[in-house]
Amino acid sequence: MKTSKQNPHWQVVAASVCGTSHIKNKQLCQDAHHWQLLPGNVLVAAAADGAGSASQGKVGAMVAVETAIENLSLKEITRKSLTDDEAVQLLLTDALLAAKKAVEDEAAACKQQPQDLATTLIIAIASPEMVAAVQVGDGTAVAKDRAGNLLALTLPDNGEYINETTFLTSPGALDTAQMRLWREAIVNVALLTDGLQMLALNMVVGEPHKPFFFPLFDFVKKAQDQAEAKEQLVKFLGSERITQRTDDDLTLIIGCFGQ
Repeated sequence: MKTSKQNPHWQVVAASVCGTSHIKNKQLCQDAHHWQLLPGNVLVAAAADGAGSASQGKVGAMVAVETAIENLSLKEITRKSLTDDEAVQLLLTDALLAAKKAVEDEAAACKQQPQDLATTLIIAIASPEMVAAVQVGDGTAVAKDRAGNLLALTLPDNGEYINETTFLTSPGALDTAQMRLWREAIVNVALLTDGLQMLALNMVVGEPHKPFFFPLFDFVKKAQDQAEAKEQLVKFLGSERITQRTDDDLTLIIGCFGQ
C-alpha cells in the first residue's frame, strides 16, 4: 500500500499484545483497539484497557472500542462538519456515551455487574486539518503537525495511588473525561494504553517523548504492506527493549497522513 503525492491518505498500523505478566499467569490480553477510515480522509480510532481486576475486562474493552467506532462510522462525518468545534465535541461525547451504555448492557446480558467489565477508553477523530480526542482513564492520545510539533491531546488519569485510574463504568466517569481539539495540519496520530505510557511520555511535564514517537511515525509512513507492518509492530511491542520496562498489555495505534 503506497502513499502517493497525488492521492494523500491515512496509513494506519495498530496492534494489541499480551503483556509478559499476563503471559506468565496464562491470562488473556485485556487491551482492545479498533479503527476505521471514513470518506474524505477522516480517521476514527479507539483504544481500551480492560481492568486487570475485572473478571470480564477484555470483554468490556472490546465492546467499548467496537461500539465507539461503529457509533462514529454511522454519523455523516465530513471534513466540513469537523470545522465546527461544538459538532466535534458532540460526536466524541455521543461515542463515549454509546460505549458506556453498550458495556453496561453487555454486563446485564451476562448477568454481571458493570464493574466486572471495567475498561478505560480513548477515542480520536482526525482529518488532515484537525484532531480531537476524548479519554476516560489512563493511556494517551498524541498528534504531530506538519511543523513537527508533538502534542499530548490527553494525559493519563491516574488516581491518588499508582496503577489506579478511572474506568468507563466508574461512578462519575464521564465527569472525569478529558477532551481536546487541535486545529493544525495534522500528519500523525497515535493512541496507546497505559502499558506504554511510561516509555512514551515524560510524566513529569506531561509531554510526548519524541525519541519514542518519531521513529514509529516514520516507520508507518514508509510501510508498503499493512499486514507486514502490523507484524513488525507486534514484534516491536514484544521486544526486550519494551518488555524490560513494562510487563503490562500493550496497545498502539499509529496513523500517518501521507504527503
